[in-house]
Amino acid sequence: MLSSVMASPKGSRSQKMKLPIFTRKGTLEVPSPTEKDWSKDDEDDWVFKDPDQEQDSLPQPYRMINKMVNSLFDRSWEIIEARDTSKKAELRRTLPTIYHPLRESKLNTMPNCMDVSQDYVFIGGSKGFSIYNLHNAKQLYVWEKLKVDVISIWATDLGSEILIAPVDEMGIVRLFYFYKDGLYLIKAINELEDASKQTTCIKMEISKGGNFAALLLQGAGDIWLDVYKLPKESWIKEVQYPQLAVNTKKKIRQQLQLNTPDSVTADSLDTDMNISFRGDVKLSLPVQIMKIKPPKPITGTTFKSPLEAFAKIAGCRGLGSGQNHYIKASQWEKREAILRATYKKFLDGEWEPEPISMATFYFLLPSRVIPMPAGVKRSPGLACVLGVHWTDHHNFFFYSLNRTLKDKVDPEGVWPCAAPIVVSQLSPCSSYLVLACEDGVLSLWDLAQGLTLGVVALPEKCFCQSIHFLKYFLVHKGQNVYPEGSVKCHMKCVVLCTDASLHLVTASGIQNSTISLLVERPVKYLDEAICAVAPVQALPGMVLTFSRDGSVFLMDVAKSQIICSFALPRSYSLAAPWNPVFVVSLHHPCFLLRGDHPDEIGSASKAEDIPNSIFYFNFEDYPLLKNFSRNCTIPQASILAHPTFAQALPLEERCEKFFQKSIQNLAKYKVKEEEHWTRLRRYSLLLQKEDLKK
Repeated sequence: MLSSVMASPKGSRSQKMKLPIFTRKGTLEVPSPTEKDWSKDDEDDWVFKDPDQEQDSLPQPYRMINKMVNSLFDRSWEIIEARDTSKKAELRRTLPTIYHPLRESKLNTMPNCMDVSQDYVFIGGSKGFSIYNLHNAKQLYVWEKLKVDVISIWATDLGSEILIAPVDEMGIVRLFYFYKDGLYLIKAINELEDASKQTTCIKMEISKGGNFAALLLQGAGDIWLDVYKLPKESWIKEVQYPQLAVNTKKKIRQQLQLNTPDSVTADSLDTDMNISFRGDVKLSLPVQIMKIKPPKPITGTTFKSPLEAFAKIAGCRGLGSGQNHYIKASQWEKREAILRATYKKFLDGEWEPEPISMATFYFLLPSRVIPMPAGVKRSPGLACVLGVHWTDHHNFFFYSLNRTLKDKVDPEGVWPCAAPIVVSQLSPCSSYLVLACEDGVLSLWDLAQGLTLGVVALPEKCFCQSIHFLKYFLVHKGQNVYPEGSVKCHMKCVVLCTDASLHLVTASGIQNSTISLLVERPVKYLDEAICAVAPVQALPGMVLTFSRDGSVFLMDVAKSQIICSFALPRSYSLAAPWNPVFVVSLHHPCFLLRGDHPDEIGSASKAEDIPNSIFYFNFEDYPLLKNFSRNCTIPQASILAHPTFAQALPLEERCEKFFQKSIQNLAKYKVKEEEHWTRLRRYSLLLQKEDLKK
């Protein structure tokens, strides 16, 4: 109706008859002067338009209303298409097989942490920790002598014994010795009588084999690293022959009063339990051998000549740390003044105090990179060096463990990096080390061979959050398998980035490293973001991933494929999905997971009344995973059948196989050569006979 009222000039009264209009598609161009260059499909470029079907332009404000309505329709149609695409994508997404737990252990207290060693599970909770049997979930013993909760716990396998180290909310570390059916309290390491001087343990590491322990302590605005030597040889003798230990009643009572808030009596122990607390035996105490402080800030030099600076680093000690230089203090001041003048508008204002520098540390075994000091007897499996790096620092320091507290603490070596180290990880076999810098570059080291396996860079805007080593595996006939025997110069690890993307890093030989994407960064479904990753050593090439929505998946990193999912019963949910409480056994094909009852948390009046459970999952009891765990090793003969797999063998074995194959080929060649000469002789004899006949 509007178009008839607001008629265009083409529809005016002066125009008696409307003729057809030809319009050309696209932009108008000047034709070529020669006819041969004209387009043969020129007629197809013209379109016929009926004047009666032409739309006249609308006046205001109707043009604006028309645009708004069209925009509304376009938006609605985009939303409809997006929803339709989403529904189709959901239908295409195949849901993995869901497996439920095999057993449930209901606890009276909330479990804050867990660890597994041998056939025992150690659960830290309210006022202490408890010990359970891994296979039947039977509670064996409960030690609750604290006034605060245990927030973290370590259990180190020493062979026939287990060293337990729980840390409570006050940051106090206590060492327990578990041997057969006896539990012994060794010492509360950082507990002091003066509460004002109390220190807090932030992090703790125990060496493989239990010979050394390192604690990162904080107190009075300072932070440092204490390293102890553990007399485990004396402990086994003292528990087997208690008469050798100093255990008078008076000293025992003093020790218990110092290390535990409440005295342990026979009435407080449950006689039905298989494990008992042995408070009448006093074990040898750990010996402190070293105290390491954060690196000092680099300041102006005190050397008067370059010769003094070179003399300071005699024997390459401290080389690369940046402390021994020849830059004067006036030069530092000039550079700082230029920086402040350039970025004055950014530097002015209130600044938050800088966080305290934290340390990450590992116990390293003797290797070609870390040789044993002269005169020290080398013991297989015994740590000899402590590797340390601090936040916002470029250097990775090596400190010898063969020292006493009186010796001067100087690093035996320093590895400088191009950027500050943010994350690092040592493999369970202590042979490989990965250093991740804040620029997204990962350095891969083979400590045992003394080689750099390579340097890889994460994708742009991806920064490392955690690194998880996998036991080296191969893909044989479509299945992941572990090669029989040791494998050198080959490593695989999974890297979880801060944007929840997951990557696989592999290194095969020197300078032959690759990185591949396993899981992309979630853009649409943010609840699917991965929060934690745990390798499953019982299943080659498998890792557990924990998502923010509480999902637990088993992923095959070789195929980047979800194998199955593990779910709690319907009435339970994963406790703190962003920081789940779980533990994966290194020697058994199982893992434990904590679950809460969300319906009863709000109704419970006390924390003790909240139902908490630990759920047990065994990989071998699920039909889909039986073959993965049982047929997971391939002999070397099968590996050599494929040239790619042969590269996974150590260099010595590969050389030996090469020489054996060469000898076999030479023997075959000699046999063929003899057969050739035999045929020639026969042929010559036949020729001679023919000549004689002629």
